[in-house]
Amino acid sequence: MKPHAFVAMPFGKKPGQEGTIIDFNAIYKDLLKPAIEAAGLTVYRTEEEQSADNIKTDRLQELLIADLVVADLTLDDPNVWYELGIRHALRACGILLIQCSADKQQRYIDTDCKFIYHLKDGLPDPSTLDADKKTLTDRVKTTLAFSHDRKISPVYQLLPYLQEPQWNSLRVPDAQKFWKSYDDWSERIELAQQNDLIGDMIVLAEEAPVAAIRAEARIKAGIALRKAERFDYALEQLEAGLAIDPDNLTGLQEKGICLQRLALHGKANIPQYQVRLHYISMLKIYPDDPKTRALLARFDKDAWIQLWRRPGRTADQMRNDAANTDARLRAAIESYRHAFRSNPGHYCSGINALTLMHVFLFLTGDTRFFIEAKAMAGAVRYAAEYGQNQSSRYKMTLGDLEILLGTPETVTSAYKEAIAKSEKDWFILNSTLSRLYLLKDLSFRTEAVVAGIRTFEHELARLNKPEEKWQPRQVFLFSGHIVDAADRPRPSFPNDNAKIAAEKIAGILAELGASEDDLALTQGAAGGDILFAEACVRFGVRIQLLQPFPEVEFIQRSILPFDQGERWQARYYALKSHLKNPPRNMPDALGNFPEEEINPYERCNRWLLYTALACGIDKVHFICIDNGGDADELGYKVHKYQEVNKRL
Repeated sequence: MKPHAFVAMPFGKKPGQEGTIIDFNAIYKDLLKPAIEAAGLTVYRTEEEQSADNIKTDRLQELLIADLVVADLTLDDPNVWYELGIRHALRACGILLIQCSADKQQRYIDTDCKFIYHLKDGLPDPSTLDADKKTLTDRVKTTLAFSHDRKISPVYQLLPYLQEPQWNSLRVPDAQKFWKSYDDWSERIELAQQNDLIGDMIVLAEEAPVAAIRAEARIKAGIALRKAERFDYALEQLEAGLAIDPDNLTGLQEKGICLQRLALHGKANIPQYQVRLHYISMLKIYPDDPKTRALLARFDKDAWIQLWRRPGRTADQMRNDAANTDARLRAAIESYRHAFRSNPGHYCSGINALTLMHVFLFLTGDTRFFIEAKAMAGAVRYAAEYGQNQSSRYKMTLGDLEILLGTPETVTSAYKEAIAKSEKDWFILNSTLSRLYLLKDLSFRTEAVVAGIRTFEHELARLNKPEEKWQPRQVFLFSGHIVDAADRPRPSFPNDNAKIAAEKIAGILAELGASEDDLALTQGAAGGDILFAEACVRFGVRIQLLQPFPEVEFIQRSILPFDQGERWQARYYALKSHLKNPPRNMPDALGNFPEEEINPYERCNRWLLYTALACGIDKVHFICIDNGGDADELGYKVHKYQEVNKRL
């Protein structure tokens, strides 16, 4: 969905300077609305004049939530000043002031950023109208592009520590029109998130009603991709959300996690120092946030582990390397202890700091943390036993304490109790076991650690590892021509060429080693789509059809009207019998949008593309039939190719 612009201006005809009658409705119709729409925004203006003390709910909602407010200050209109004051008070950015050149300049607020338009006889001046529209369009684009780098509201300029309200706190309960659209969209986002349909989430994120909501949706998509370990594509979504909401804490934390995973695994050419700088810059904004401190500590801990825990090294070699890289270990300790001090209920940071303090003493003999560690043990125990966050993790923390302070018997007892509380969560149990293996590699408190390992290995042997969701080895994204209609004057893809195209497609799949481990994505239209899908069936490739319309309508639009349409329909149904999953269609999955606002075919192409990329950018192969036609005919295929290619 396009960004929103709210226009605050007088209504009807009003007297201007020296008795001139200014037609503000004509200014809106002939200048403002077309210029703002040309910048890619949907324009909102109330249809009738209202008093300042009777501002309507929908009008107020748009004023607060819109990406841009354009305020016409030509006259001293109380309604316009009232609306501008509301916007300045509650939003720092997204404000553009305009004024007619014929009237005196309003000096009450900064005039440097005003756009001046020209009138003749109270109407937009025909001699400058085109130039004014172009200039206004450019000014709108510039204002939106740099709105997050510069606070426009004088309120937020003069009060630099004043924080804008969160967008969802600006919800006007009775503004049903806006929020019904949002609620429908939000339900689809949540459904896509629950079903791990990340491609759906990305399409919906692009279509969110206003920028603030798009930021939230992009960040949700980024989190889903991060959990699926698609760190590079997750980073792209998170940065898109942060471009709108630069200080979003969750988005910044998730970006740090993705940067960390990419840097530590040597991917995407991200140096490790960049990760550290990211967290340090976050802490300037959120100095007391324990999770951010813990994330920085986790980065330093993982970087330290990477320095000594390498294949082929003996226990003595690893222990010596770990001791010689203790500076990185101390950095992790400092961040974990800071997180725990800023929030004593954050016992996960506490137990991590305490464990690393004990490991530091064991490796180096340095007693600098000895006294603090003794005091911290009691604080961590108290936080874990009596804190508000009584998840299954707190019992594991008590077991971790016994690793540091107890005997093999107390370790076994504590971990057995923790396992009983874990509700047989394989991932929680395996995570603790992995940490114990790490301590074992350092020969740290060997008897206690081995007792813990035995306890978890015994329990995990009784549990089946949860079956992981099927993930494709390769993803084949197809885009190709529909066969010609029977009456097409200039051949583009005649039925006679279908066999040649099918052979070419099969040859490409063979070269790529296509098999049942792979996924194919296409619409299923007559011609290239069906030929591609039929070839995938022969190779055993799993196929998912994503279609712009419900199936019956799709067949009516994309199969039957073309040459030998009934034969293609029969082939479509034969293909469908081989599908493991039924075709999905946009209205059911993503909801309807007016065709004049979003082209359904282009929307479906984005849906296919994002679904493919969500499986892993490095897995995607784009297969396309090109008849050498005009650029317009190939536009959406070229777009797909460019989007895939720029990420490889």
